[in-house]
Amino acid sequence: MAGHSKWANIKRQKARVDAVRGATFARLSRAIVVAAKHGLPDPAGNFQLRTAIEKAKAAGVPNDNIDRAIAKGAGKLGSGEAWEEIRYEGYGPGGAALIIEAFTDNRVRTAADVRAAFNKYGGNLGETGCVSWLFSLKGVLALRGHLEEERLLEDALAAGAESYEWLDDPPGAEVFGEVTELETLSRFLQTQGYDIADTEWRWIPSTRVLVNEVAVAKPLLRLIDALEVLDDVQNVTGNFDLADEILEELGF
Repeated sequence: MAGHSKWANIKRQKARVDAVRGATFARLSRAIVVAAKHGLPDPAGNFQLRTAIEKAKAAGVPNDNIDRAIAKGAGKLGSGEAWEEIRYEGYGPGGAALIIEAFTDNRVRTAADVRAAFNKYGGNLGETGCVSWLFSLKGVLALRGHLEEERLLEDALAAGAESYEWLDDPPGAEVFGEVTELETLSRFLQTQGYDIADTEWRWIPSTRVLVNEVAVAKPLLRLIDALEVLDDVQNVTGNFDLADEILEELGF
């Protein structure tokens, strides 16, 4: 049931660095708008909204911004921008499958930006569905602290989790389960005294591509960087692992 992914740990470290970018507030606010639009505007009855608000607060988004985003999603501020969720799929250098999730008020603009990034770094943007069959959408809980494996295994099974992976920095673990069971899983583990640092929906690859050439790794990582800095892009997920020697050569 347990696993360990070195690149996954590095990606989380990278995400913490990326989180200081000015676009973070806008992205988190858009996530709140969409969550409020697709469900109740009350976080008590909308797990997706509650999760988005918690992430925004953790990043330091002011309460006024959060309240305004909820009101916008609930249609209380007029029509405003018509934000919608959209997914792009394609292949990067080395055949790595990539899923790009975005919130946009202009599909034409966002598609053009995503396509330009793929073209610049040797990727191929495909049709929706061309790579998502290589992934499963799962609910993920991030637990913090020094955990006992035997206890975590027992509690994860009792909660209905499917698997978990250990984290290095900061120490902890990620617990995986069905998206529909994420709220139940979160509540159960909280009652068992676990420190839940984050909850999210994530695409988990069923097969992985091993990248063991710097000539492939560099443009692939540059492509991901170029996608992640786009204002409309929320998440980029790939099905690749970097070989140890590549991680060392790139300074990770």
